[in-house]
Amino acid sequence: MKFALAPAAGEWSTSVKAGPLDFEIGVPTAMRLATSPWFAPRLDGHSLDTRFGTVRFSWKDATGLQELRCEPCSVEVPALGTQPIKVERLVATVRRDGNTLTGTFEATPRTTETDVLQGTWEGRLAPKNLHLSAKFQDAPIARWYAVLVPTLPELQRARIGGMLALSAQLVLPEATFAVQPAINQFTVEGLGTEAMLGARTSCGPSAKLANDSWLARAVIAAEDQRFFTHAGYDITEILASIDNNQKEGQTKRGGSTLTQQLAKLLVTGSDRTAERKLREMLYAVEMEQTLGKARILQLYLDSAPWGGNICGAEAAARRYFKRSARTLEPAQAVWLAAMLHKPQAVLEQWRRDGRIDPDRTKWVAESVRGISRNQRETLLKSVAAAKYTAPEANTP
Repeated sequence: MKFALAPAAGEWSTSVKAGPLDFEIGVPTAMRLATSPWFAPRLDGHSLDTRFGTVRFSWKDATGLQELRCEPCSVEVPALGTQPIKVERLVATVRRDGNTLTGTFEATPRTTETDVLQGTWEGRLAPKNLHLSAKFQDAPIARWYAVLVPTLPELQRARIGGMLALSAQLVLPEATFAVQPAINQFTVEGLGTEAMLGARTSCGPSAKLANDSWLARAVIAAEDQRFFTHAGYDITEILASIDNNQKEGQTKRGGSTLTQQLAKLLVTGSDRTAERKLREMLYAVEMEQTLGKARILQLYLDSAPWGGNICGAEAAARRYFKRSARTLEPAQAVWLAAMLHKPQAVLEQWRRDGRIDPDRTKWVAESVRGISRNQRETLLKSVAAAKYTAPEANTP
């Protein structure tokens, strides 16, 4: 077996242990052997440890199909946090024709057989990799939540509407992937976010900023340029975040909208887990329906962190520029908005270097909408020339 499965030159390989032996095998060669009709039945009842979980094999004589069962099965998605997404039970069938693999799959929680996500998959086996494509059938969004996060407390009271279908591509061994979701009529009720209509933050007095104020415009430019058109989540940004965060050497990119960030600030906390992200999306979708854009923007501006244990636009404006948020100069508004992606780190840079990232402030200024060409040119000149003194750490 050791010599039969030895990798060819340049072939995708991995190390395996068999008793006292530890040797390299060619993964494509092993997969062809494992899926061949004369050998696949011999794997019945055996299992294999993989990076996604322990896979158990069974052979179905009636259909001539090999079945793979993974309980639990998980995959890391950096854009959704440091903890992997976990499916409690994943069952797939596989049939091979030459270098083409095809089959079906079902994902379910262990507690019920009624919440099932189903689909088909296809793979193309090459000497250096395996290209997998999967299509999840259109299913209620509530079912997706039941399968992916069955223990989420909000599922006991949230009434989740809408449908979701998903196509995905995965390349192994690189483990790079892409997804294309199709979401239709996503709604959430029952989480009680309407209580936030009259909520007050602990950050001090409200700035009471209008949507067209310089700071509101700059914050939208910096954090959520499609704020007024999305339904609480931005699929374009989520997909860009997934793609960007897989590329080595690139700056990590978040895909959260202002509404999702507000849900994180007021409800879910900031744990970097897929469960928190999925909770955050439920609250964001309901908040869009119960609060409306103007109230969401006001709450975000009054709650956002600005470094140095400061939160809220009014407190930040008075701390850094000794004036009300409503009277900020345009360049000052851009400066504050540019701090929001990493407020504490940017504040420390400001104190250390006497400035913050000029490329980011320029990008924010260029992205501000609803202003004339002359206003933009004046804003860009002001931002480029801006020099503000950061308050010392112990300055009130």
